[in-house]
Amino acid sequence: MKKNYFFALFLFSILSFSATAQYSSQNISKLGHWFNPLQVAEPFYGIKYNSVWGWVDSADSNHEYAVLGAGEGTHIIDLADPTNPVQVDFVAGRRNQVIWREYKTYGKYLYAISDDSPPNSFQIIDMSYLPDSVHVVYDDNTLFEHAHTLYIDGDKMYCGSVSLLGGSGYHSLAVYSLANPELPVFLRSLSSDYPAVNYAHDMLVRNDTVYASCGYQGLFIYKYNTGANTFTELNSLTSYPNQGYNHSSAITPDGKTLVFCDEVPENKPVHIIDISDISNISLESAFKSNEGATAHNPYMWGTNKVVIAYYQDGLQIFDISNPAAPVRTGYFDTDTLHGLNDGYPTSFTYHGAWGAYIDLPSGLILTSDMQNGLYVFDASVALGVHENTVTTNSVSVFPNPASNFLSVSLKLKNAETLKFSIYDITGRKVFDKEESIGAGNTVKAFPVLQFSDGVYILKIEGTDIHYTEKIIKQ
Repeated sequence: MKKNYFFALFLFSILSFSATAQYSSQNISKLGHWFNPLQVAEPFYGIKYNSVWGWVDSADSNHEYAVLGAGEGTHIIDLADPTNPVQVDFVAGRRNQVIWREYKTYGKYLYAISDDSPPNSFQIIDMSYLPDSVHVVYDDNTLFEHAHTLYIDGDKMYCGSVSLLGGSGYHSLAVYSLANPELPVFLRSLSSDYPAVNYAHDMLVRNDTVYASCGYQGLFIYKYNTGANTFTELNSLTSYPNQGYNHSSAITPDGKTLVFCDEVPENKPVHIIDISDISNISLESAFKSNEGATAHNPYMWGTNKVVIAYYQDGLQIFDISNPAAPVRTGYFDTDTLHGLNDGYPTSFTYHGAWGAYIDLPSGLILTSDMQNGLYVFDASVALGVHENTVTTNSVSVFPNPASNFLSVSLKLKNAETLKFSIYDITGRKVFDKEESIGAGNTVKAFPVLQFSDGVYILKIEGTDIHYTEKIIKQ
């Protein structure tokens, strides 16, 4: 399945203008950029690339890879050097110049779908042979021929807008068992229980609770009952201010706040809703990056940052610590035709950032741009992982990366009680300790051997100390 891309790489070297493109940005740094100089745009919207995903080879020292969808198939890109992403394999799809591809992973398997018209297929790709190659273990259209989106929750895969072979059937949303990861089994269609909901564009699933973005019908929340093999509607939001095409959503780790984007028409705000009581959903706020821009896909980073692929406005990051008043903390405009960050308003076109991937252990943020390919970002400033408002005191953390113990050196002007907390990349608190620290110099050591390898956030809170640091366990 390896391809010979020497000619493409030669063209890439002479097309150096792309490397010098000027980007509007704040608090986000570009580390790397990859694109195929031979990539042909599909003829309807001029899209070359679509979704992005990431995969980590835990058997190979957490070696990180990017997955980038394109018109002809799927690019597998090695991120060993984030400043120089390198393609290591390519998986062709059933048809060329497609608009839509989406990906999710389950263990060593990458699940790949497309929602373009036939010929099309559902692919399962074994990533464990990397960095040498990937192996396609399933490429078939008997389970379904094309679908728009997918989400994996535990050992189940949920797909939105599922079309069966030859137009023989359709599911607004369907759930499949991954008990055998190489051969998923159909379990249930939402259409069987709620036929009035005719389209689920995308879904977010947590413990079989499905938050379904159903286009112009709104947002619906369902519970998939594994024992009874049925869906039950918990609530819905079918009317709200500035409503458009309900496209996709993200949820905070505590499950109390949901952020969703309305894609069509352009210039719709991002909404934040309170779902702490599912039976009583309430709107918290609505916000935008800039007038005229279009939010596409949101992702929740940690406890209070939402990362949004924002079409012409590129990658946008907002702090939603106060859901009623979100604050933008950074952006990077990937759209070299310019979006709306730097005074170049455009009409609604399919240009700019399609998606992002935020869960790599290194903390790198991946973004796919529909015309310009893959971007690798350091967004640590925008995400607040280096915040330090220690005033007259001082804090240092070592070693970082850490293996067995993490030491925190403190120099305090006055004695105070400090709370030490460590969160994983999903925002889940994995360590919490409160200690009284005397004035002067103190070193505290905390065990981290029990943590899985990856990126964590250390927070130290006190009267005069508010300290946040990204730490790496290896």
